[in-house]
Amino acid sequence: MLDCDVTLIGRKSGNCCNSDSVPFKTKRFRMIFKRSFLFYSFFNIRLFFFLLFHKYDLLVSDDLDTLLPNYLISKLKRLPLVYDSHEYFTGVPEIQNRHFVKWVWKSIERQLFPQLKYVMTVSDSIASQYEKEYGLRPVVVRNCSGNSDEIKTFSRKELDINDDHLLLILQGTGINIDRGGSELIDAVNFTDSVSLLIVGDGDQLMFLKEKVSILGLTDRIKIIPKCPWITLMRYTRSADAGLSLDKNSNLNYQFSLPNKLFEYISAGIPVIATDLQEISKIINEFNCGILISEPSPVAISNAIISLRDNRELLIRLKHNSVTASKSVNWENESLKVVNLYESIINSI
Repeated sequence: MLDCDVTLIGRKSGNCCNSDSVPFKTKRFRMIFKRSFLFYSFFNIRLFFFLLFHKYDLLVSDDLDTLLPNYLISKLKRLPLVYDSHEYFTGVPEIQNRHFVKWVWKSIERQLFPQLKYVMTVSDSIASQYEKEYGLRPVVVRNCSGNSDEIKTFSRKELDINDDHLLLILQGTGINIDRGGSELIDAVNFTDSVSLLIVGDGDQLMFLKEKVSILGLTDRIKIIPKCPWITLMRYTRSADAGLSLDKNSNLNYQFSLPNKLFEYISAGIPVIATDLQEISKIINEFNCGILISEPSPVAISNAIISLRDNRELLIRLKHNSVTASKSVNWENESLKVVNLYESIINSI
């Protein structure tokens, strides 16, 4: 077992900063700026000086927006650095039309990535892209879910959902642009005997709330704020199927393996998902869901109807998700992380 004294460093934002949700020390910066260039510049400068005047034996950078100060300190203090890339950062949709911003981040990546020794990422496709660009293949650690077998579900009465409805769930902290939320609401609007839970957060959530209200769907679509993982899994395990509807609009989504895919599998429910390369590999391997070519309202509705009207198919896909959860889980996947850090710590 690894015996480490861990400090998490980040910004002060949201309710998580007011709770004891992590089992180690935290340092959270209060930010003057809330977004854009000034936010990232201010955060990176503060992170650099904090790391400069505090002693650590190992640095871990989560994503490209924290890599530069970590890299500089690792060189100044001759410390090992792990780059944990949670997504293909320069491929995210939010910066594709912001050419200067994308150029800045890509320039940082091009300068630093070839100098790195220890890199992790979340899918084979992202690892292959980095290997193609920089000649270094990261260790792939998928964002698998922990075991949720003992987590109690909500009753339909507690959820205020019709007992006879097929209950769907869309979850995550990245309910953002191009992730199919609006199209899903349209699909539910013209599909009878279906209800939906949207659980989480993201830059599209307010728009989705307004759309649900305008369409008069508040009796069938419940929007629930971001919550602790155990509570989230109570909602997920209460559903009949989960949805992952990213559009094929950017490399990051093409390469992604979202957390929710594995949480649906952990909950033992089928997945309705866009046919993107990493997601489709999992669904096809375990036959635990339905793939659609694009997240249009009609395509989503047709997939929902196939589960609503074919009880045998629904039961079979649920069974296959349960089977998948026995091998695709964090208990197995986390061994890769332990092995990597043990090798680094033993070399210090």
